[in-house]
Formats: sequence, structure tokens, C-alpha cells
Amino acid sequence: MKYVMVIYQGEALARQAALNEAERKQVYADYQAINDADGVTLVPPMGLPENATTVRVEGGETLTSDGPYIGTNEAVGGVFVLEAEDLNAAIEVAARVPAARYGGAVEIRPSEVYW
Repeated sequence: MKYVMVIYQGEALARQAALNEAERKQVYADYQAINDADGVTLVPPMGLPENATTVRVEGGETLTSDGPYIGTNEAVGGVFVLEAEDLNAAIEVAARVPAARYGGAVEIRPSEVYW
């Protein structure tokens, strides 16, 4: 089954900035190991939230606003797709994402088509 993995940074960026050089290198190595893992499909890196544009359509009119529009106060740090046997296997991979252990979170959603 495919799972969409959404990485929320939360406090992770600030906490990682306080790490020493060896610890930061380990964080990068941990992300690279996930990127290289079997069953992982990467999407291009996301830009910063402050550079986002949000689009809505109301009454047939297209409205845009600067910045992100998500139901969380945590910035989305990235997204990847994981082909895994089951949810438990997806949870094991999500637990390896550095943001999850430095104050962020990883949201797992089954990749499903609804139309």
C-alpha cells in the first residue's frame, strides 16, 4: 500500500539549529537514508511557507492570498510517498524522520483515490 507522509517541522528546525556539527550531520544522514530507502518516492523540495500563495474560489471568483493556509501552526517541511506492507511499517519509517524526534511530527495518510 502507498502512504503519503507529511513532515511537520514544529520546533524541529529551532532544535536542530542548536545541535553541534556532528549532530546536524547525523540529521542530514538520517534524512538521506530515508530518501534512499526502498519504497520511498520523493517529491521536489517545498519552498518556505512565507513564499506560498493560497488559492480559493468563492462565488466563481478566484481569490489569492500570500502565505500558507493549513489547519496547523506547524510548517510543512516536506512530503514523500512510501510503499509499505502496512501501517506499522509506515510508522517505523515515520519514526526515523528527524523532525519527529526534534519537536515536529509526521502525518501518515493512505494514498487513496476517491473519484
